Formats: sequence, structure tokens, C-alpha cells
Amino acid sequence: MKLFPRLKSAGRLAPHLRAAVAEYRSLTHPPDDTRLAEIRLVIVDVETSGLDPYRDRLISLGAVGLSHRLVQFEDSFKVVLRQPHASSEQNIVVHGIDGTTQLAGTDPADALVAWLAFSRAAPLVGFHAAFDRVMLARAMQQALGIEPTNSWFDVATLLPALFPAHRASSLDEWAKLFFIENRARHDALSDAVATAQLLQVALAEAARQGIETVRALADLEKNHRWLMQSMRG
Repeated sequence: MKLFPRLKSAGRLAPHLRAAVAEYRSLTHPPDDTRLAEIRLVIVDVETSGLDPYRDRLISLGAVGLSHRLVQFEDSFKVVLRQPHASSEQNIVVHGIDGTTQLAGTDPADALVAWLAFSRAAPLVGFHAAFDRVMLARAMQQALGIEPTNSWFDVATLLPALFPAHRASSLDEWAKLFFIENRARHDALSDAVATAQLLQVALAEAARQGIETVRALADLEKNHRWLMQSMRG
């Protein structure tokens, strides 16, 4: 099911963009029984013009790959999307991307096909991933006329499922708990790396508990989310 109404037809794109979209659509997603030790996961973080995923704009995107349960620092991606106008001063204070940089960013369509070439069909991972997922889907629909089909994992759900004795909730709290340093908080790539290091911790614990496949990890996340919802209800 599509998250948003189609705003642009992929058929109206420039030839190089159409080719990139076609390449992405042809990719085969990893089977659910793929072992986590054998898969590439892509951890992503976004910086935006605000906190409303259905109204605000995607400004910056950062990501890093994780393979063989290890963060691959050389496998990274970062881009600032060109904005129609700079975000508010209060917003710039948060992420540090000044108005000049926003206005001189990469054309959104070119930025997002570069993202597709980087992420390919890998499962995507975020911290409170629903926000990142919606922001990416909206930006891709507006710029390319498609929505990403990658599956998603949420480290903010996996960590409490795997470490129920801990009471951390935010990215900063979990990072402090596991002695992970993030020197550039609210930089998309830096936050993605911190999230990737937390995922590395989560996958090590998952393996210890016998959770070895993509399906098993997805089931863990789904079951924990259901448990939390039933406790609140």
C-alpha cells in the first residue's frame, strides 16, 4: 500500500533518473531466512526542517553499512538536499546545516538516486525508524515518483526487547549505556554511525539468544512492539 498520493510520474524523469529508478525496481530483496551474519544492513538517519514527518522537508541524509555484524565505516553515505528555502533559525541550531548550505545542496532527485545506488535492496535500520521511513518515502515520491520498498528495523524497539533490564529510551541514553561516543549529535552521518554501533551490540546479543535470521529479528521486533502496545492499552 502506498503511503502517499503519487505526486510525480517516474516516466517524466530525465533518462538517467529513469534508468536509476528502473535499476532499483529490478533489485531482489534478501529472503527472510537470510542469516544476519551474511547480510548487509544499512543504518540511516535524517535531518529535517522540523518534527512533522508529513509536512516538514528532508534536508540531510546519512547512512553507514553493517556487514557480518560489524559496522563498515568505509561503506558510508551523506548528502544535503537542495532546499527551496532555508529552514528556520531555530531548526538550523539543531542540525547545524546553515541556510547557504541548504540552498546549495544537491538536487533532490540526484541525491535520492545516489541514495538508491548506495542502499540498494538492503534492509534499512533507524532509531525510531518510522520517522526516517516516512521522510524518505515522501521525499522519494516527490522527487522520483516512487516509494522505497526496503524492509525496516527499529533499533529503538530491538534494544529494549533484547535488554529488558535496562531503562534507557533515547539514542543518547542507549549510547551512554554501551559507552558509544557521538561527537557530532544531530549530524545525520554521525547519528547513523552511533545507531549502527548500537545495532552491532543488539545483533551480538540476538546471536547469543539464538536469533540468527532476518525473519527472527523481525519477529522479535514485532512481538515486542505488540507487547508494549498491549501494556499501554
